[in-house]
Amino acid sequence: MALPALLKDKLRLPVVAAPLFIISHPALTIAQCKAGVVGAFPALNARPESQLDEWLAEITEALAAHDAKHPDRPAAPFAVNQIVHRSNKRLEHDLAMCVKYKVPVVISSLGAVPEVNAAIHSYGGIVLHDVINNRHANSAIRKGADGLIAVAAGAGGHAGTLSPFALVQEIREWFDGPLLLSGAIATGGAILAAQAMGADMAYIGSPFIATTEARANEAYKQMIVDSAAADIVYSNYFTGIHGNYLKPSIAAAGMDPDHLPEADPSKMDFETATSGAKAWKDIWGCGQGIGAIKSVAPTAELVARLEQEYAAARARITAG
Repeated sequence: MALPALLKDKLRLPVVAAPLFIISHPALTIAQCKAGVVGAFPALNARPESQLDEWLAEITEALAAHDAKHPDRPAAPFAVNQIVHRSNKRLEHDLAMCVKYKVPVVISSLGAVPEVNAAIHSYGGIVLHDVINNRHANSAIRKGADGLIAVAAGAGGHAGTLSPFALVQEIREWFDGPLLLSGAIATGGAILAAQAMGADMAYIGSPFIATTEARANEAYKQMIVDSAAADIVYSNYFTGIHGNYLKPSIAAAGMDPDHLPEADPSKMDFETATSGAKAWKDIWGCGQGIGAIKSVAPTAELVARLEQEYAAARARITAG
């Protein structure tokens, strides 16, 4: 099945920028959309919850103004991430805001709920659900999601353990709808590789942390520039769900990143680590692809680099 026009016609690259907890906000989302990739942010980043109304108004107005000035290169659509888990007490409110502003794309995480999908479908929006295995993928589509985000090994934040080759292959055996791939994608060549193995688009997070528009600590951005795949540790200690984090940030919080205990998944807390440190705020999430990130740069510059690398990779294949 072809990608919906929403995810195809206005994009400079087949990329959705992953919603980054704490870090993504209107300035980054708008910059991503203007650069030609789908910009995204978690609804929970808007605090208090009333701020979500303000953020959605700001984004929709900014992108409409951009399109009016640049009809030849309209902005890409934007997405809002909803945590569909019983611990999220804001879901009903935040979903209502998405309906009010007719958010083009909703990314659902940590649960697949038919009512969420129905609400977004009511105005013509689409829902992409992130999954770490084939079983979760089947469940999401049965419950009405339009597409899937395969979160493979090496992805930043909460991530799975399966090879992207295996995960995409298994999903493509039965699903021909929109499929995005996440996991250590930080170059244009990796975007093309994701498509070659069967995904429609790449889902990219960590490179956008090291952008000037990102609402991240400057030390966090520099740590990404200075680090590589060997500096990533996979643990469930911080939220009860396994994820990838920067080792130096764990050490800075007074813990041994190579000897972290296991957490009790039944006591999942999306934000507060078992240690008392704040996950995401003090313990910094990041994916294994960061060796490709050499400097902190504006979002437009990052997307331009990815576009050049993507074109070069295609040319190499064509040249054979």
